[in-house]
Amino acid sequence: MKVILLKDVKGKGKKDQILDVPDGYARNFLLPQKLAIPADNKAQNDLRGKEDARRFKIEEERRAATETAARLKDVKLVIHSQSSPDGRLYGAVTSKDVAAELEKQTGIAVDRRKLEIETIKTHGTYHATVKLYTDIAATFTVDVTA
Repeated sequence: MKVILLKDVKGKGKKDQILDVPDGYARNFLLPQKLAIPADNKAQNDLRGKEDARRFKIEEERRAATETAARLKDVKLVIHSQSSPDGRLYGAVTSKDVAAELEKQTGIAVDRRKLEIETIKTHGTYHATVKLYTDIAATFTVDVTA
């Protein structure tokens, strides 16, 4: 009997996978436990539609990440901070500060946890990298001034 798994089944397969299993196993275990449904034409079409929607969502996220990376490529972010006469900042500039300033100056919102930047404790120019998607990252310049 062909079934579509609704949940992961140990030793059999993953969710949304179509399997050919013995009739008794399907009738006595998978179907009553709501682990699977029979793989009729309607269920297979629903599964294909769900897979197409998932692929479309991934493509949209990748396209948006690519556009954001292109916009961030030429960004030079200027952060003003108080410092001592020898150039050391009174407080460090963190990824939270960089993310807030980036949104304020350019309108591009990024998650501070996806920003990779060294701890900034002195004036100067630094490079920050933001991971926008699994294989898409953008680098921009952060200039810290007094």
